[in-house]
Amino acid sequence: MSRPTRWRRARALPLATLTAIAIATMLMLSVGLAYIGVTWYSAYLEESINRSLPPEAALAYTRVYEGLLPDEAGLKTLIDHLETASAEADLKVQIATLAYSLLSAVVSAIIGVYLARRIARPLEDLTAAADVLGSGDFSARVAASAGSTREVESLVRTFNTLAANLERMETRLRFNNMAVAHELRTPLTVLQGGLQGILDGVFPMDRRMLADLLLQVEGLGRIVEDLRTLSLAIGQQLVMQRQRLDAAGVVAAVLSAAQPMLEAEGLTVETDLQPAPVSADPSRLRQAVLALVDNARRYAAGGGWLRVETAPLPDGGVVIRLLDRGPGFPEDMDAVAINPFWRGDASRSRATGGTGLGLSVVQAIAVAHCGDLTLANRPEGGAVVAIRLRPA
Repeated sequence: MSRPTRWRRARALPLATLTAIAIATMLMLSVGLAYIGVTWYSAYLEESINRSLPPEAALAYTRVYEGLLPDEAGLKTLIDHLETASAEADLKVQIATLAYSLLSAVVSAIIGVYLARRIARPLEDLTAAADVLGSGDFSARVAASAGSTREVESLVRTFNTLAANLERMETRLRFNNMAVAHELRTPLTVLQGGLQGILDGVFPMDRRMLADLLLQVEGLGRIVEDLRTLSLAIGQQLVMQRQRLDAAGVVAAVLSAAQPMLEAEGLTVETDLQPAPVSADPSRLRQAVLALVDNARRYAAGGGWLRVETAPLPDGGVVIRLLDRGPGFPEDMDAVAINPFWRGDASRSRATGGTGLGLSVVQAIAVAHCGDLTLANRPEGGAVVAIRLRPA
């Protein structure tokens, strides 16, 4: 955050404070204008009355003003003239007071309307941007104007953050829809072609043909199940039953069950499973570990080595780490963790049997356990994948 931005936010006043200042300013301005106007007009009337005095009354007035004793006739003339003029002057002062009060009220109202419109202008911009956002254009943004109140600046920032999140979600949704269609198209095409060939008598309906078709059905089932898992994660219903368990025991059980397929791929497994107690959903934790092990089997088997570690964290969480000697991850690491259906090599798409949703599922499970998924390349070659689970 730049220094001018921090200064502008620091000096932004709350709306209630700014409103109170504006009201107090308008009141003082109104009273001040009326006072100045009436005072000036009273002085003007006094000067006019003095100029209209008869000579003998003017002389008596001058002698009184200088502290001298006027003559009796002049003083009587002065008093009679002042009594006559004062009644008319009082009426003029009352009319002037009303006129200047109305004038000051009009001036204050004009200034108040200007200030109110200045305060409300960002809200009008927000309303217009919200209408654009409601029409489906998530690129709408509102520029924070100088002098806005603290609440308006906060509202503008929140709106822009919301719009940016919606724009990212729309981009991901569009990508996911295309990816789902792409992933489903191939197995469905194979199934349709195979079944049509059997019906037309082109392919024999033997066990081998049925096994191939069943393999495509199983692939579709994995895609549907992974999509269901991601949908549960979006609805915050992925982790339903937490219980106290040892993550090292869960990892050991998964490795034991996966040992035959790892050996078939020529992977030698090393372990360093330190006790790692944590509150977690055991089925989801097994699903995440199995997905990472299966991912290593598919893409890192060429390295011939896999190391699995568990360890407790100082904050009461645990970390599960897998290291391999495979090809590692590409330079654009964001695309790996964020985009579903990502595969490190397009040529290894369905030949390895993966759906491309594995890392997204693991990430969703980690986030549901208040943790995260981190991906990195090892300096000596290969990749390291770590799941961190933290206390709820």
